[in-house]
Amino acid sequence: MKKTGAFLELPGLWVSVDRVVYRRDLPAPPDQPHSFVYFITIHNDSQVTVTIKGRKWVITNDRGERTVVEGDGVVGESPILLPGQSFSYNSRHLLDKNFAVAEGSYLGVDDKDRAVLTRIPKFKMTVPPQQNLT
Repeated sequence: MKKTGAFLELPGLWVSVDRVVYRRDLPAPPDQPHSFVYFITIHNDSQVTVTIKGRKWVITNDRGERTVVEGDGVVGESPILLPGQSFSYNSRHLLDKNFAVAEGSYLGVDDKDRAVLTRIPKFKMTVPPQQNLT
């Protein structure tokens, strides 16, 4: 097990970014006109039960500017993953620029009361050329 700060990176707890889709049709504020829907699955292939308690995203745009987003739960839930279970969901990021990279981690606790984390793989969000308005 790898320790990152106060958190353990639990072997067998991992994340897949299943799909990222640009959605021009979704409502978005004028200062963030680009909407990307992402589909993610958190997999628990470990031997312990894990409860996901929070998340941290780091989004870096094409100018190198970083935005950090932290919060409790995942889409309003604190999923409990027994060994062999997974949790899938979708959400979205709004961008003001034509390109960004997102990465991060989910934070939780296992059934031995250890603070655990799993990393969200880095993924790109690129506005299609015909939609490139900024």
